[in-house]
Amino acid sequence: MTGRLRFESRSSVLRDPNEDTQWNDILRSKGILPSKEKEVTENDIVNMLESTIETKQAQGERSLENLSLNELDELEDEEDERILLEYRDRRITEMKAAATKARYGALEEISAEDYVREVNQAGDGVWVVLHLYKQGIPLCALINQHLSLLATKFPATKFIKSISSTCIPNYPDKNLPTVFLYYQGNLKKQWVGPHQFRGLSLSVDG
Repeated sequence: MTGRLRFESRSSVLRDPNEDTQWNDILRSKGILPSKEKEVTENDIVNMLESTIETKQAQGERSLENLSLNELDELEDEEDERILLEYRDRRITEMKAAATKARYGALEEISAEDYVREVNQAGDGVWVVLHLYKQGIPLCALINQHLSLLATKFPATKFIKSISSTCIPNYPDKNLPTVFLYYQGNLKKQWVGPHQFRGLSLSVDG
């Protein structure tokens, strides 16, 4: 009987020492097997995490309580400096982006040789305003003045001008002034002839 009991004990121990059997309980009571570890439940894990968080928060509060007024001022200064540095870095990033976008800002003169590069190959997202004009036509001079003002007001838009006969040979004077509006190299709108511009009463506000 005893031999069979010992044989079963070896079998039980070899199978699983944590198994809930009468023999394992006897071995635990004799100190032969260690006490069975308590099963950790999901609630146990949650409680452990909450306890750890509360402990860390309490330690942080105690650390602040132990600081002197000068140390607290230094800590506040460091936090203010960090916030200012973050704001500065963000503004620098914004200004760089704006500077990259605002790369024009003036009414520029082009020739026929410049046309493809300045108009058709202006780039992605670029609006181009092209004025064909001729010296001695008052309305053309007025439009050039207005476009110069608009160029400074909208530096992300390319404003260019070209003498009509230089840009397009044999372009008729009756079609002047002519203004073309391009976007990404594609013609979007055109204003041809003086009747499109309300004469010399034209203002920069439209």
